[in-house]
Amino acid sequence: MSRLRVLETWLQITLTRVREQIAVAEQCAAQKERAIPPPPPDWVIQVSIGGEGQPIAVHVGGCRSAGRRARPISRDQAMHAVTEGVEPCALCRPDTELGLL
Repeated sequence: MSRLRVLETWLQITLTRVREQIAVAEQCAAQKERAIPPPPPDWVIQVSIGGEGQPIAVHVGGCRSAGRRARPISRDQAMHAVTEGVEPCALCRPDTELGLL
């Protein structure tokens, strides 16, 4: 009977260690998921400083010259903005990517 109690204690200790290792592995996996940034949007519009935020330029998603004031937009919105006179970025050339040039 005492051997069974010893075995029971050993199994409990082992199970506790396994559960701790599972928790550590899950935390590592969660941190890796959070570390992967989402993909950039396909198109962004850069807006001016101020409360109204007037459109300044259209960019291809991921263009570094868009800055912090860039907002994601759809392809249709990008096409409409360029055709309505919003400047296309001279670096990423969204007008070419949109097939407008």
